[in-house]
Amino acid sequence: MKKSELIEAVAQKMKIEHDRAVNKADVEALLDSLTSVTAAALQTGDEVVLIGLGKFSTGHRAARTGRNPQTGEPLKISAATTAKFTPAKALKDALN
Repeated sequence: MKKSELIEAVAQKMKIEHDRAVNKADVEALLDSLTSVTAAALQTGDEVVLIGLGKFSTGHRAARTGRNPQTGEPLKISAATTAKFTPAKALKDALN
């Protein structure tokens, strides 16, 4: 699902299930704000928990030695901080 499709689906869901007419621009602004707030929280090391959906957190990947696939020459891969998502039980149950 693309962002535009998600925006359309959320706007329709709000109208049908919650009897609230929300325009697509408001939904897009909400999604953009959610993305930036989540990124800012992860940058400071905080977790973002959305009940029923899951938890966004950070993980650490250690530095390691890899190989260039074209030449086979060893190269150093730096350590990195990564974003992780752990689905909530409700989401797991909905999928199975």
